[in-house]
Amino acid sequence: MRLVSSTFQNNQEIPAKYTCEGQDISPPLTVVDSPSNASSFVLTVTDPDAPNKTWIHWVVFNIDPTVTDFVEGSIPDGGIEGLNDFGTTEYGGPCPPTGTHRYFFRLYALDSMLDFDEGEDYETIMDFVQKHKIAEAEIIGLFNKSSR
Repeated sequence: MRLVSSTFQNNQEIPAKYTCEGQDISPPLTVVDSPSNASSFVLTVTDPDAPNKTWIHWVVFNIDPTVTDFVEGSIPDGGIEGLNDFGTTEYGGPCPPTGTHRYFFRLYALDSMLDFDEGEDYETIMDFVQKHKIAEAEIIGLFNKSSR
């Protein structure tokens, strides 16, 4: 399984449109070669370069595994949003305080659906993911707001 974007390549800069300096909307993503036995997808966006901890920008679970194109600025089909570190359930784009940060867009294919409500915390979702994942893919985007 692979995760790609039409707006940035792996380990390349994320366009400002998808950050706090632009429209702050999620970028378009495409799933390639997903497993046919997946029951659901979980999508996470994290920043391991944030001060003090890995910052959770977005977590979406129970995404329809037959969907291969995630449209910019929208929740993937069937998806339910978990709680991010901004204290909301919506996408929070890259906005590093200093320097260039890496943003990991990770997609997990699972063998089951998650029985959680909107706003579930990241740790609970990821505990479930670790027990039920059958495939994983990622694309890493870079952003440095001081370079603008």
